[in-house]
Amino acid sequence: MEITDIRIRKINTEGKMKAVVSVTFDNAFVIHDIKVIESQDKLFIAMPSRKTPDGEFKDIAHPINSETREIIQKAILEKFEATMIQEQEDEVVQDNMGTEG
Repeated sequence: MEITDIRIRKINTEGKMKAVVSVTFDNAFVIHDIKVIESQDKLFIAMPSRKTPDGEFKDIAHPINSETREIIQKAILEKFEATMIQEQEDEVVQDNMGTEG
């Protein structure tokens, strides 16, 4: 199984949830609504979930073992960091264009 696409759909600068992500496997299967969450000292992913009638959250889709979770998390967080860096660079370019007039 290969991760063939990662799309960062939404990035927040405030709050603990930093992004919502879609991951495609083998150009054939996609999982939407994986969240990038910031804890006190690091970023981690939360798989898509739904709230049960008793108020508990249950994953809708998730890796079966910790090795697979680590592979998916590493790929998502690398893409997230690259997207954040690109957004910061784009902001600098826009700021510079505004001051060159």
